[in-house]
Amino acid sequence: MKILGVESSCDETGLAVYDTEAGLLAHAIHSQVAMHADYGGVVPELASRDHIRRVIPLTRGVMREAGVALGELDAIAYTQGPGLAGALLVGTSFANALAAALGIPSIGVHHLEGHLLSPLLATPRPEFPFIALLVSGGHTQLMRVDGVGRYELLGETLDDAAGEAFDKTAQLLGLGYPGGPALSKLADTGLAYRFKLPRPMLNSGDLDFSFSGLKTAVLTLNRKEGDAAKADIAAAFQVAVVDVLAAKCVAALKKTGLHRLVVAGGVGANRALRQRLDAEAEQRRFEVFYPPLELCTDNGAMIAFAGALRLRAGQTAADGRFGVRPRWALGELSAPA
Repeated sequence: MKILGVESSCDETGLAVYDTEAGLLAHAIHSQVAMHADYGGVVPELASRDHIRRVIPLTRGVMREAGVALGELDAIAYTQGPGLAGALLVGTSFANALAAALGIPSIGVHHLEGHLLSPLLATPRPEFPFIALLVSGGHTQLMRVDGVGRYELLGETLDDAAGEAFDKTAQLLGLGYPGGPALSKLADTGLAYRFKLPRPMLNSGDLDFSFSGLKTAVLTLNRKEGDAAKADIAAAFQVAVVDVLAAKCVAALKKTGLHRLVVAGGVGANRALRQRLDAEAEQRRFEVFYPPLELCTDNGAMIAFAGALRLRAGQTAADGRFGVRPRWALGELSAPA
């Protein structure tokens, strides 16, 4: 079964072709970062317009690279939510129109489920069940994953997510937009233990997170120390976030008795986090899995893959009617019938 995946939830247009027999055949991503940089964040109307410009050329490109004709597609998967309403509508409309023209089914995919399952595209791939640390954009969650659609929320952020904290802290340090990667790069040049920053909820006894207080602590420290200490502050911030994420992951594994951890989402590309979790896994004898680095950001491959898993498990595709779901909790998903 060959699936075309369409991702347009925010500021990346992603297309991919996935084959249930041969694996990922091709994928392409266009990032809008440069376009939104002047505004310090994503402008929804500009994002939607850019998706319109990019979706057809990217589709042609991935189909050509995959060596697959449109008539050979068996289904089209698209991001139905959550995300920016206008941006979602571009991908949803395109996917359903193309599916109708080809006479094949289309299936709406939850954006976060795509991230959650993306490590299964890597080699080696984890087996169910596992604990998943989902650190994507405005989400930081720990989930128990027993299969497709079988998710139990164990803990989540009570305020800023880890990715938001990275971006907002970068802005406080004058690093521009998007701030997360710039902050991590600066942190690599700093002394992580020159300054002691708080580890919010590290010893809370539960699996929830909170990062807004850490951001405030950075603001206070930066005002006191100034630009000369910027790299050291960035390093101290990064190690504080990593300490909390790693500790909560270990606690989740201990609580559930599981021995496999999956990390998914944009912050999953953070080198310091990967190094720390790899060290914890070696010391505590559990396995840790990550998606390929190029699939940590929003992408069509994860949408095609998640759609393929659901269709293969028996979920019925859309009946020609479609809509978008800008607000869609992962807990509302169910396993395919």
